[in-house]
Amino acid sequence: MEIHYLDNSATTQVCQAAADAAYKLMRENYGNPSSLHKLGIRAEEAVEEARAAVAQSLSVEAKNITFTSGGTEANNTAMFGAAQALKRRGDRIIVSSVEHSSVYESAKRLSQLGYDVQYIPVDRDGIVDLEALKTLLTDKTILVSVMAVNNETGSVQPTERIAKLVHKLSPDALFHCDAVQAYCKMPLKPKNRGVDLMTVSAHKIHGAKGCGALYIRDGARILPLLYGGEQQHKMRPGTESSPLIAAFGAAIKEANISENMETIKRLNTYALEKLRVIDGVTINSPESALPYIINLSVEGIRSETMLHHLESRGVYVSSSSACAKGKRSYVLEAMGLPDERIDSSLRVSFSKYNTTEDIDALIEGLQSGIQTLQRR
Repeated sequence: MEIHYLDNSATTQVCQAAADAAYKLMRENYGNPSSLHKLGIRAEEAVEEARAAVAQSLSVEAKNITFTSGGTEANNTAMFGAAQALKRRGDRIIVSSVEHSSVYESAKRLSQLGYDVQYIPVDRDGIVDLEALKTLLTDKTILVSVMAVNNETGSVQPTERIAKLVHKLSPDALFHCDAVQAYCKMPLKPKNRGVDLMTVSAHKIHGAKGCGALYIRDGARILPLLYGGEQQHKMRPGTESSPLIAAFGAAIKEANISENMETIKRLNTYALEKLRVIDGVTINSPESALPYIINLSVEGIRSETMLHHLESRGVYVSSSSACAKGKRSYVLEAMGLPDERIDSSLRVSFSKYNTTEDIDALIEGLQSGIQTLQRR
């Protein structure tokens, strides 16, 4: 059966360049990057080349990039690292009500540890309420975290405006941005956006799973989660996973933001035109969403039921964030969607490898499901 993979916000197929880079570091330049002999030096060179690629993609310096095991570790490092480093200045931490679980659950844990955690409400499009944010920002605020692009709906947050408010009303606070779903899909320059900490990940851009990075602005003091050796200026000690890091760098070099965006826009337009004429299908993503993601609901059919029907036809989508493992979407709840739409929601997400044939298979699968599943 032909595979039509439309779950790229969960993970992507590793590109050949990334796979080749990882293999080379596993089989040829397999030394420990901290070792002083030739194989170690070659591995270190590969790691630093990848670090430079991440830095260049964000228009920052390589010394500001710390590699992690992925977006979740980078987000946890930003959240807990900032909270611990700045706790003498205040105790208020502000996050949006639609953050990825790695930020949302970190915020919940920080609340349990005694921090004053506040959540910014969002409108029907999933965009944070800036007026509400203004009321939450005080001289006790030490950290604000708002993602660049929502992983379930594609909603694009006004991060530059948020950063300006944070730095104006709470000048001692750090602004963290989870940019995992935005990275290499739209231009990201944290310095220009006023972002102090920014999270990116490899496996959303055709790199390998198990690798991510955190940008830390000069002067932004956070404490590490882990303690050990001298690697990465002690911010993230331990032997670097040079194969995964090299694969990350290779994937970045393969990414062409403008070229890929044109492809994705065409696919998004094609998909929306076909979806909107299907009775019972409602689009949940706002019109301003990043075109890589379409969130939709199929009236009267639970998400999991339709998901498995599509899977039986070789079409792969998600019922929400992959990290939620099927749990009800708190993101759609925060947007004020009715229960029936939340319970029947699906996420379709594209990559540069998708074609209109994939969308045709999706449409046929949805139509088939509506005809057969509603009768049961």
